[in-house]
Amino acid sequence: MRAIAITVAILLLAYLLPTAYLNYSEPVLKWDWASIDLDDLSFPEGFIWGVASAAHQVEGGHTGNNWAAWEQGSYPDGRPHILNNEETGAACEHWERYPEDIRLMQELGVSSYRFSVSWSKIMPQEGVIDSVALQHYVDVCDSLAAVGISPMVTLHHFEHPLWFEEKGAFEKVENIGHFVHFSDAVFNALKDRVTFWCTINEPAVFVIAAYFDGNFPPGKQDPQLAAIVLKNLFKAHVAVYQHLKSLPGGERAQIGIVKNMHQIDPVNEWSLLDRLLARTVNNGFNGSFITTFRDGHYRFHFPTLVDEAEAIADAPSTLDFVGLNYYSHNGMAFSPDLDEALKTRMYPGETPTDMTYTIYPEGLYRAIQEISVLGRPIIITENGIADAKDDRRGDFIRRYIYAVSKAIEDGYDVRGFHYWSLTDNFEWDLGYGQRFGLYHVDFATQKRTLREGSKEFQRIVKAHSNWPDR
Repeated sequence: MRAIAITVAILLLAYLLPTAYLNYSEPVLKWDWASIDLDDLSFPEGFIWGVASAAHQVEGGHTGNNWAAWEQGSYPDGRPHILNNEETGAACEHWERYPEDIRLMQELGVSSYRFSVSWSKIMPQEGVIDSVALQHYVDVCDSLAAVGISPMVTLHHFEHPLWFEEKGAFEKVENIGHFVHFSDAVFNALKDRVTFWCTINEPAVFVIAAYFDGNFPPGKQDPQLAAIVLKNLFKAHVAVYQHLKSLPGGERAQIGIVKNMHQIDPVNEWSLLDRLLARTVNNGFNGSFITTFRDGHYRFHFPTLVDEAEAIADAPSTLDFVGLNYYSHNGMAFSPDLDEALKTRMYPGETPTDMTYTIYPEGLYRAIQEISVLGRPIIITENGIADAKDDRRGDFIRRYIYAVSKAIEDGYDVRGFHYWSLTDNFEWDLGYGQRFGLYHVDFATQKRTLREGSKEFQRIVKAHSNWPDR
């Protein structure tokens, strides 16, 4: 009996000691919000305050890209893929109404507008540039500059031409040249108007949704292919960065890539299996980005599913800044059933958003810490909440912006913050039900109305805009 008791004690210690160590070294950060003064904010001179959008979600009129085909059931499975069978259609009519939307930005007091340019409109056929579409973005940039708002351009935000998709898109490394060609055309048209350039938005999110979950086009569920596509997206960033820097005006451009740092945490912090599972998933979703752009070595690994590795030696030298998108975290619980184990869960005890994650501002502070290992200036390129009732938005804004202020106070090099999004828009496979906008949009009339909760953002921006020349 004594031997059994000793064995049990040893096994228990073998379980508890590493779990206790992980709880100490990798805590799920929690702040005592009752003791925090949310008005105790400080931002450096020249801090960038902005809003963000993406072409396919707001412009309307997209007919020749991967998402239009996805919405209309033109993929091999022959069915629509958007919640409630919705289609983007006219979206927010931002293509035509951008002067009105710029006036909304002025009301907020922001100094930056991050938006994406539509590859499918600018290059509707392989090698063919639509000069009218390209001129549209020149006009947008000039209109922004006229009122003191700086454009930040994203070259790929989940959307690309159908002809590129039919070639295999980023599944094939040889297709990267098409993206470089498109980026070249946009850069040469806008280089005198744009300082900040984002090459690719959220490569890991795109890959997980399109090649793991199958919710984004092309809707494949192939983990090994997902790892290859993610690697090729990183290579595409490197190729575009190097090419644009070689062009006249390239030395003035600030070029980065945008990473979503959504964390996966253990549902049960005292479960070693939950912790190991969460760490494994984090290593794939976040770690592959860090190792590529810090060390020049790409690896995407998940036991029994995928293992893809390759040196991308030039990657660490291709970031003038890093764009950080952050919304929340999710919980993960171990299960012998792999499908069940890989389900992400709302983290227990937290206030939910309208999406499948909770309000967790401490995670933004953590994300800034995590991505700071790259040693580059950080610009928050997206942060916002889906809140149709507008009963959480104001508190969300105050707490997440507090997290940014605290990170700066603690020495992290954060240069700007862009709220997602300016207006309600088309939330990809979830359609129009998710309301992220600072401005509510009545899609029947296109009327924009500033939400009550959004006035917290407006108040903070106006109180802390300290550009020396504004």
